[in-house]
Amino acid sequence: MWGIVRKKVGAGASCILTSGQALQRLRPAASASRYYSSAAKEMTVRDALNSALDEEMSADPKVFLMGEEVGEYQGAYKITKGLLEKYGPERVLDTPITEAGFTGIGVGAAYHGLKPVVEFMTFNFSMQAIDHIINSAAKTNYMSAGQISVPIVFRGPNGAAAGVGAQHSQCYAAWYGACPGLKVLAPYSSEDARGLLKAAIRDPDPVVFLENELLYGESFPVSAEVLDSSFTAPIGKAKIEREGKDVTITAFSKMVGYALKAAEVLSKEGISAEVINLRSIRPLDRATINASVRKTNRLVTVEEGFPQHGVGAEICTSVVEESFGYLDAPVERIAGADIPMPYAANLERMAVPQIEDIIRAAKRACYRAVPLAASG
Repeated sequence: MWGIVRKKVGAGASCILTSGQALQRLRPAASASRYYSSAAKEMTVRDALNSALDEEMSADPKVFLMGEEVGEYQGAYKITKGLLEKYGPERVLDTPITEAGFTGIGVGAAYHGLKPVVEFMTFNFSMQAIDHIINSAAKTNYMSAGQISVPIVFRGPNGAAAGVGAQHSQCYAAWYGACPGLKVLAPYSSEDARGLLKAAIRDPDPVVFLENELLYGESFPVSAEVLDSSFTAPIGKAKIEREGKDVTITAFSKMVGYALKAAEVLSKEGISAEVINLRSIRPLDRATINASVRKTNRLVTVEEGFPQHGVGAEICTSVVEESFGYLDAPVERIAGADIPMPYAANLERMAVPQIEDIIRAAKRACYRAVPLAASG
């Protein structure tokens, strides 16, 4: 299947949509341990992001928002709903359709001590502005010998949505995760979204904040601690969403939900899977990953992005370098197909990992199924 890519490293061996209205039809209506399990209240990821922006703007007058349709239209995905009315057009700036232009303005504002939050309608459009993100934002602190900080957040939906084709479906986690000077975050739950966005806005360095369009309407339990205005989630710290002893599954963003569902199925077949929500792509929490693998002795990595030079490849390398002697099976790497995203729904499903792909990989790692290489 296209959606499965397996790497053996174990012990044995452009049409650009230009308005939120056009995109609307495509939308569906600091511990390593999970600590919201007993929460009574639920919150959507959309509301978690909105509340984080609202609270940080209220707390710090240097924080401002800019991007296409963040103001009058209240955000292409309604993340910035109500903020123009509350804070006015000087702090919620609608921009022309020119990512290179407004991203450069944002970086310049950060040079002078402001704290811009730049929204991309999709991170695919950040390619128009990647010179500012990499060369102007990520490298300036180093090149100025620490004299210039660049406290800026680049946020928006990343990765595959539904039926939007190759030019609007790419995952940029590995792209930006490869660049020194950036911090790269990928939230899954409402707790992640709220805590990590608040931490990103407060951080003195540039942060790439990779959301997922299909998660905006999802509701998750949140505790009173998470709802407190002082709450932040730690950058660079993964979260163990489900403890297990037989196999470690790492994932980020929407794939965390898939991994949890796969773990539930596996539990009924006697396989105890530990699911790690990476949350932070750069810095990567290698310590939590390796500690888990040393316990379970097996690893499955899951991501939507391309397989070559992917996040999973980096995790595999880390485990081989630090925990090779603990592996009892080859590492299983699940990723998107090594092709541009198809438009047709049936082909699109084949091009991204599915729950059954994760289940099969975990079974192979636990020697509960015929190895992939022998199944042809």
